[in-house]
Amino acid sequence: MANLKEIKRKIGSVKNTQKTTNAMKLVSSAKLKRTEELAKRSRVYAAKLTELIEEIAQKMQQSSAEGIDNVYFKDVQNPKIVDIVFITADKGLCGGFNSQTIKRVNQLIAKYQEKDVKVRLRAVGRKGIDYFKFNNMELNDEIIGLSAAPDFKQASEFISEVAESYVNGETEKIVLVHNGYVNMITQEVKEDHVLPVDTTKLELNTVSTSELEVEPDDDDTLLDALVKRYIEYTMYYSLIDSLAAEHSARMQAMDAATTNAKEMVKELTVKYNKARQESITTELIEIISGMESMK
Repeated sequence: MANLKEIKRKIGSVKNTQKTTNAMKLVSSAKLKRTEELAKRSRVYAAKLTELIEEIAQKMQQSSAEGIDNVYFKDVQNPKIVDIVFITADKGLCGGFNSQTIKRVNQLIAKYQEKDVKVRLRAVGRKGIDYFKFNNMELNDEIIGLSAAPDFKQASEFISEVAESYVNGETEKIVLVHNGYVNMITQEVKEDHVLPVDTTKLELNTVSTSELEVEPDDDDTLLDALVKRYIEYTMYYSLIDSLAAEHSARMQAMDAATTNAKEMVKELTVKYNKARQESITTELIEIISGMESMK
């Protein structure tokens, strides 16, 4: 009988867990829809900003035989110091979402260290911070709460400090790593070279049809302002993209957990019924045996 009580207790516990995971799945699904819509709007803004940078950079390239002479566009073939900014979630229960980002960061660290490049880490998100601190790895900067609730002002302040260290010559390259949203069932780790601006991704050799007119003396000033905003928005968009991927990953993880809980309840129910039948059979045999012994 004690065995029956234990099985029944397990069934009740698993059912409660099932209710929790199903609720978390529904919450993540609702949050994903809102974040996905925000990400779509952000992509449009980022595309327009990139077009403006391409336009100004193209005009500067055409007006100078030496190409673009701007601190944000200098090409360093063999950097000695690299800053890696990475984004993870503040919470778990989202499958391999955080571990995939951490794995890519570790791969980058190993790659740069093989070339005797000094790597400085700047972390966004509790899970990544906890991992690297546990492994006794130094973090130059860290922030908790931003990945769970992306804020443009906070994101701008965070990445602006990193960009300032680049302008001052304290670092020669800035890489941004995050696990991004592809669709409802797929996430993809993305690696963006924030600074210097990757000119291979800009269409600088196309024929411009824009009516934008900029005085030569204003080129540098305008390009600096646009690149700063581009860097800020790259950080902000990455946070939104990461949050959408996090909700997607958690929705999948909770859906799998709910399904597993259902299967476990079925197995425990079968086990409970078998144990109950055995208990009843044993009691009947004892009753019959007692009656036989009294004859």
